[in-house]
Amino acid sequence: MNAYYQAQQAYSSSAQSPLRTDRSAEYQALSEIIRRLNRAAKEGGTQFAELAAAIHDNRQLWTILASDVASTDNALPETLRAQIFYLAEFTEQHSRKVLKGEADVSVLIEINTAVMRGLSAAFAATGAMS
Repeated sequence: MNAYYQAQQAYSSSAQSPLRTDRSAEYQALSEIIRRLNRAAKEGGTQFAELAAAIHDNRQLWTILASDVASTDNALPETLRAQIFYLAEFTEQHSRKVLKGEADVSVLIEINTAVMRGLSAAFAATGAMS
């Protein structure tokens, strides 16, 4: 199951199982993409198709996140919403550079890791991970 599908399921209004919150689905999707980006980076560029697929899924996830925070119904603070939207734009631009061989994938991994840390802090504050 790829990260895009997991994120899409988290935001689907037809999701029937309340076992996972949007935040935990985002966390899981980011974790999976980080794992795939790390694996592709360790291959030293020999597996371009694997890197391209992971970057594609990462872009799709960030597109979903940007769309969600752009919604007027989003309950996050406006400043945080703007920061997430900016990260989505940056991720899109940096991804292009990585695919062209002009930038390192580690920046994308760092961004996703930082967001996961933020989600972890939110889980700790609310006491809910599922």
